[in-house]
Amino acid sequence: MTLDRAVMIFAGCVVLLGIVLSLTVHPWWIGLTAFAGLNMIQAGFTGFCPAAMVFKALGIRPGTAFQ
Repeated sequence: MTLDRAVMIFAGCVVLLGIVLSLTVHPWWIGLTAFAGLNMIQAGFTGFCPAAMVFKALGIRPGTAFQ
């Protein structure tokens, strides 16, 4: 698995988790989904992704997007 795929999978899980929590626990959990979306937009423009830094530190091999 490459770093790019790990980040995409993680972001998708955070989005889905935020939706499920907002439907089952409290509507304010939709903020988690909004945060994930804003972070993906920010990473697209700047190339800075905190999740990519964590996964890289864990030893996941780099892909092409986050180097």
